[in-house]
Amino acid sequence: MSPAPKRALHDLTATEAAALVRDREISSLALVEALLDRIARFEPGLRSFVTVDEEGARAAARAADAELARGQGRGPLHGVPFAAKDIYDAEGLPTTAGYPPLANNVAKADSFAVARMKAAGAVLVGKTVTTQFASGDPSPTRNPWRADRTPGGSSSGSGAAVAARLVPIALGTQTGGSILRPAAYNGVVGLKPTYGRISRRGVVPLSWTLDHTGPIVRTVEDAALALGVLAGHDPLDPRSLQESSFDPGLASQPLPRPRLGLLVDFVERADADVRAHLDQVVARLSEAGAAISEIRLRSSFDLYAAAHRLTLQTEAGAVHAAWIARDREQYSPRIKSDAMVGQLVPSWAYLQAQRVRRRLAAETSELASAVDAFLLPTASNVAPGPETTGDPSFQSPWSLLGWPSISLPSGVSADGLPFAVQLVARRLDEATLLRVALRVEKVMAFTGRPPEQAAG
Repeated sequence: MSPAPKRALHDLTATEAAALVRDREISSLALVEALLDRIARFEPGLRSFVTVDEEGARAAARAADAELARGQGRGPLHGVPFAAKDIYDAEGLPTTAGYPPLANNVAKADSFAVARMKAAGAVLVGKTVTTQFASGDPSPTRNPWRADRTPGGSSSGSGAAVAARLVPIALGTQTGGSILRPAAYNGVVGLKPTYGRISRRGVVPLSWTLDHTGPIVRTVEDAALALGVLAGHDPLDPRSLQESSFDPGLASQPLPRPRLGLLVDFVERADADVRAHLDQVVARLSEAGAAISEIRLRSSFDLYAAAHRLTLQTEAGAVHAAWIARDREQYSPRIKSDAMVGQLVPSWAYLQAQRVRRRLAAETSELASAVDAFLLPTASNVAPGPETTGDPSFQSPWSLLGWPSISLPSGVSADGLPFAVQLVARRLDEATLLRVALRVEKVMAFTGRPPEQAAG
């Protein structure tokens, strides 16, 4: 076996780690041990994991190394560690969803996404913290850039763990903005695919028609790699798309001169420092050859938010009706309020919200017809205080429409917190989205990372 690379093992991206393990330049076990050591060092302060399965990860890594020694590689993530948000079932581990009565809810089988990761050779390290039932209530996880700021939610632990170099890939979910916002606030990459591209089987639901699953990683290349593993039709999930498989090769080259639509309605609502940073992003992308035009929504920004909110509350009310009737005192305030309000929404109001949703989708499709992707800030602000998970209003329209979106770190504020930009493409056009994202990533050349002392 060749000497290990000079870079620290915890700094390897998923793509880099997969190549080195495949070529037997490093072992999966050495990589897992390096990450477990780092988790032991930083996790007491970061609080990003609910469960760390040390022995299970070591056993899986040893098995991965033994398979390679026999010339039996499983797939593109062979031997690469990952974590799963604690609403994904993973066989033999508890799925608690941040809800105390589920503390002993040990999964009997893997969720679809966890099973796909394992089938591709990935090694599960543990389960990351979620806000309760993936709602808007804050979690105990700290932002690795600054402990006095939120890591976002609801995929709090997944975003923080990837940023702090505890794992190169973590699975998240998004109903409003819960993949992209944690990615933005933690300075990493978050991909929310098209609705139904990745099955939600084995994931605790919040809202049937809004819930998305997807990866949080550190590079666009890793996002494409993970999507290639995770995407695929699941006949046991009625909302799984038939055309859901994805070939990462379609997104292997940057789009050299992307056509971007700058969504003015979002920019105008952003904080001053976010607007100023976006001006710099637009200037740099324009200098690099991107064609950027300003676009305004045809319907009110607030209408997108209202349709999303009513849909989420009504569906959460139905999902949680039995649990909240039995153990209401165990619920956190935000999810309890949403579920109880949702139970009072009349059917005609929910149906009207779905009519509005379809109209907004048609209008937005027309706006998108002349561009490769929309460009906007991922969030209206940099990470605020820990009493909130942040503002979901810039991400939730794309959960409402089910369109693919990605967040990319793009700079660091005067307060030492990451800025991020968001790209959105039409339904099922992840290939274009990722090609544009590769170009933006290259132009912005973000190299920031949390300070080691803040990570702990």
